[in-house]
Amino acid sequence: MEPGLARRLGVTDAVVIGMCAMIGAGVFAAFAPAARAAGSWLLAGLAIAAVVAYCNAMSTASLAARHPESGGVYTYGRRELNDTYGFLAGWSFLVGKTASCAAMALTIGSYLAPECGKRLAVAAVLALTAVNYRGVTKTAALARGLLGLTLVLLLASVAFALTGTDAQQSIVDGLARPIPVYGVLQAAGLLFFAFAGYARIATLAGEVRDPARTLRRAIPLALGLTIALYALVGIALLVALGPERLAQSVAPVVEAAGPNWLAILVRVGAAIACIGALLTLIAGVSRTGMAMAHGGDLPGWLGAVHPRFRVPHHAELAVGAVVIAIVLLTDLRGAIGFSSFGVLVYYAVANLAALRRFRRWYSVLGLAGCAILLVTLPVPAILAGAGVLAVGLLLRMIRGHA
Repeated sequence: MEPGLARRLGVTDAVVIGMCAMIGAGVFAAFAPAARAAGSWLLAGLAIAAVVAYCNAMSTASLAARHPESGGVYTYGRRELNDTYGFLAGWSFLVGKTASCAAMALTIGSYLAPECGKRLAVAAVLALTAVNYRGVTKTAALARGLLGLTLVLLLASVAFALTGTDAQQSIVDGLARPIPVYGVLQAAGLLFFAFAGYARIATLAGEVRDPARTLRRAIPLALGLTIALYALVGIALLVALGPERLAQSVAPVVEAAGPNWLAILVRVGAAIACIGALLTLIAGVSRTGMAMAHGGDLPGWLGAVHPRFRVPHHAELAVGAVVIAIVLLTDLRGAIGFSSFGVLVYYAVANLAALRRFRRWYSVLGLAGCAILLVTLPVPAILAGAGVLAVGLLLRMIRGHA
């Protein structure tokens, strides 16, 4: 008999893994394109993204407590709706998050040493795949250290950014203009990318102790703490740079950091944050792959569990190999929009499954929010995402799962 996954994670470990996934590249990269869309109304977009994320988190937490298995919304869709919805959720998660893994890895390389960025990206994927292969408790332990360092650097940057600036008038001028509704919604869709880390908690449901209690506490707590931090960073960036300069910035947190020594540390901190996010992304994607293999939607060998380390080692090695291939073949400049499309489809299925079981207001609002943010994403992201989802459904039909 195949060994099962070990239930080793408590509330703190689950919160750390979720926060580490959320406080990654998003906080360093998502604010500039969001400001380009929403201008001075950036925080309105952040608020909308936070509300949609909260509703999705509540639906996910309710489903995860009822179905304490690895696989996340792939599993919930199959249990509460049907196999096609489960596949749609799992496929959108795998595609979007595998692309996100490659984007995280490339960000690590570009921040630390652009001249050899791809080689560093490949090294990061290899090293973090090895950490995950050794066991999820090591994943949680490393994530805790990486999250602590990132928080210290972010809060130091915020403190310097708020000490004085001439940008307040440009903010006021922007707020005096008509509200750019479409721009605010597009900013919300782009910023939603940064909140999606709580999905990693649900995908690890088969490895937490007392899942009904742990998941109901960990998912909203991780999201709430992250929302508070993002609001603080968003305010600091607007105050320090103003909406126009923020919209054009390549590294806004670095520009707002103040002293050169802190800017250097922030660059290192951005790489550290991406390492933490990549660590948990590989863990979450591999467990969704394992669940889909168990469900017959992916090759069965991906469902194997290591007899000693009790992790889905074949799936983790496969995810690592695919991420390395993407890193070597592309620069993934459109990764945020493409990933947001996949994540929003994933949570739309989660809300549908929750509505079927619980019929709560937050699932209705979450489903509506996902739909609105989906159609306001950049058109290339919508077309690419829809095309990849269609390919996945076609391959599933060819495999005889129509």
